[in-house]
Amino acid sequence: MKPSNVLLLPGWQNSGPGHWQSLWESRHGYHRVEQHDWMRPLRGDWSARLEETVVDADGPVVLVAHSLGCILTAWWAAHSTNAHRVRGALLVAPGDVERPDLAAQIHGWTPIAREPLPFPALLVGSRSDPYCSLERAQGLAQAWGARFVDYGERGHINAESGLAHWDEGHGWLQSLLQAQPVA
Repeated sequence: MKPSNVLLLPGWQNSGPGHWQSLWESRHGYHRVEQHDWMRPLRGDWSARLEETVVDADGPVVLVAHSLGCILTAWWAAHSTNAHRVRGALLVAPGDVERPDLAAQIHGWTPIAREPLPFPALLVGSRSDPYCSLERAQGLAQAWGARFVDYGERGHINAESGLAHWDEGHGWLQSLLQAQPVA
């Protein structure tokens, strides 16, 4: 698979220069799905942007989502006729937008889609994520049919987690890239 077909889906406010998604983009040539407004995310706009990126891709894609990007992935997959173009997804630290404090900051993202994803997925959650409890992350993984990894006390699994290039996460991505497509 071409590096440009690995689509990075950052969360609210984008992923900064020290975030593993940004480091993977510069090191491996993966493609960040740029959104029109990172500060005031609109689910419909973000879904439309993901849809056009998947449709325009030269072949199958793999999604690498963080935080709100995970919620976007589930919503998009539940409503798109092009989800068959996705070979797999690495979902990291979903943001629980149904929590009152997050729902007040990020409007219009509820309810969270809970349909099983039509592609293989791995969800990595943290016991100390300030934006999603481990139990909620496990519940989302179960609803989406994703394999779950308990990543211990790693905060929001972002730049502040001290992961740098996050080689372990990249290894999980490589497993998704090497998986044989389902016939």
